[in-house]
Parts: sequence; structure tokens; C-alpha cells
Amino acid sequence: MNNVLVAPSVLSTDFSKLKSELDSIANADYIHYDVMDGHFVPNISFGPDIFSYCKKSSDLPIDVHLMVTNPAEIAPLFLDRGADVVTFHYEAELHAHRLVHLIKDSGAKAGISLCPGTPVSVLEDLIEDLDLVLIMTVNPGFGGQKFIPHSIEKLKALKELCRKHNVNPLIEVDGGISEANAADVVVAGANMLVAGSAVFGQVDRGSTIETIRSAGESVLTIQG
Repeated sequence: MNNVLVAPSVLSTDFSKLKSELDSIANADYIHYDVMDGHFVPNISFGPDIFSYCKKSSDLPIDVHLMVTNPAEIAPLFLDRGADVVTFHYEAELHAHRLVHLIKDSGAKAGISLCPGTPVSVLEDLIEDLDLVLIMTVNPGFGGQKFIPHSIEKLKALKELCRKHNVNPLIEVDGGISEANAADVVVAGANMLVAGSAVFGQVDRGSTIETIRSAGESVLTIQG
């Protein structure tokens, strides 16, 4: 497995030619699939039927990011269709521990996402159960936003929390990620980079994925 994983977000694809769009990112590590309900975030994206099409159209594992007010009700719709990772928002789920284990018991990896205004400390009693933590580096709801600089300190705090508990979940970042800041987020602790417009806005998506991945991994080489 690569030291730095790249997960292009299908939120930025041209859905009139989804199959070819997915083919263009075949060298990625994951597909990032954003589910928005118009309530938790001010936008509506897509649901389980399009997810099933993505699953049939690509061999890549799919990382489902639930930006919904009722994740415990929505998660099974994607678990039943073969989601490889299901990540829900801490802010949306009162019984986070229960949902984490429902996801894991279904055979998928379980992740929790934090909005920019939510501190890492809320994960103190959950971190040992998680396969993935997603730090939102923009306010969720729309693609193409600008990276929030304070996210670097938040990533460092998360990395320290993981060290304290002697755990090593995937640390994912989503929002404004590109070649320009890949090294910065990896140094701070991230090892899974979601990139939407930075990938799908380019003609050669495969080369862009390699460039983003290499930018992060070159920093690990220097550190090593």
C-alpha cells in the first residue's frame, strides 16, 4: 500500500460520462463518494443508486462520506451495496459508538468526520474504535472551496491523540487539497488525501493523482 493514499471525489465529475470519468482515475487508491441531504449541509448530491453504478463501473474501493442528519438510517443503504468505508459526522450522530460498530460488523471500515469548528478532543473516547478519521479542511457542502489553514494544527492534534492511544487509523483530509498543500497536510499527520476539482479539473487525471501522491510521499522520504 502507498504511504499516501489519494481519493478523488466524484462530486467533481461530469455525470453525463461517469464511466469514463471513473476510468480516468484508475490509478487512485479510493473513490470518495459524498452523500449530502440538503439538511446537514446546504446542498444535495446523490444516493445509493448512483453509488451502485460507481461500484459496478470501477474496481477501486469506495469511501462513502455521509453528510446527513440521520447517518444511522442512511449507512445501511450503502453497506448493503458494498461500501468499503462509511464515514459519518460526529456532529450528526448522538450514538456514535453504536454506529461505528454497526459499520464494522457489516464488514466495512468505520470513520468519523469532524467539521472545521469541532475539536479533535471529542474523539477521546472513540479513537480506539475507528478505522479512519476525516478532518474537513473546508466547511462541508460544496466542492472547490479554499483550504482552511488552521486545519494543519488540527491534524497535529489528531496525530497526538492517536499516539496517546497507540492507534493508527487512516487520517483523511477533504477540502481544498492539491499538489500545493499535499506535503503540508502529510507532515501534519494526514495519509489519505481527498481531491475533487484538483483532479477532475485536469485533462490528465492519472498524472495529477501521481503528482499529488508524490508531493506527499516525498516529504515522508525526507523525514525517513
